[in-house]
Amino acid sequence: MDQPEIIERLKQGDRSVYAEIVEQWQHMIYNTAISIVQHEEDAEDITQDVFISLYEKIGDFRGESMLSTWLYKVTVRKALDHEKRNSRQKRGGFLQKIFSVKESEEPVNFNHPGILLDNKEKAAALFKALKKLPEKQRIAFTLHKMEGLSYQEIAAIMDISLYAIESLQVRAKNNLKKILKDYYEQHL
Repeated sequence: MDQPEIIERLKQGDRSVYAEIVEQWQHMIYNTAISIVQHEEDAEDITQDVFISLYEKIGDFRGESMLSTWLYKVTVRKALDHEKRNSRQKRGGFLQKIFSVKESEEPVNFNHPGILLDNKEKAAALFKALKKLPEKQRIAFTLHKMEGLSYQEIAAIMDISLYAIESLQVRAKNNLKKILKDYYEQHL
């Protein structure tokens, strides 16, 4: 079944096609979400929200891009929105500020499906460093290095030029090198 047929059947409410899409893309969506929010329950919620959006908004899909590109866009947007909501909540009341743990002190403690147990400490350092990158650099780096997407696919997802993606990748790598320098000096 080709994409136009899949989209048409989704628009007609074919639940079997919807179930196939969920089965095919749920791991990709979860992996992308957890790479951004770095919290398992939040990534699961975001994954569910993405599929709810697919079900509710498939009528808005114009077919100008691949369905996977659209799903990545929705996932990234929902994950970033989730982070912004959490950031606003963390900036809440005075007592919460006094008694809460600062973000820089929070341990990165989640199970990313692509991380082996013996690499967990290095992965934690990397994910903590990723949180310090500017948003666009972090998203471009995550989609390329963790999801294995090409620069062309990332450009389509982020709605920016290929040149901008290349630039974001270079800046992200340079910034990560600076951020991780202390970690590597202590562990080598």
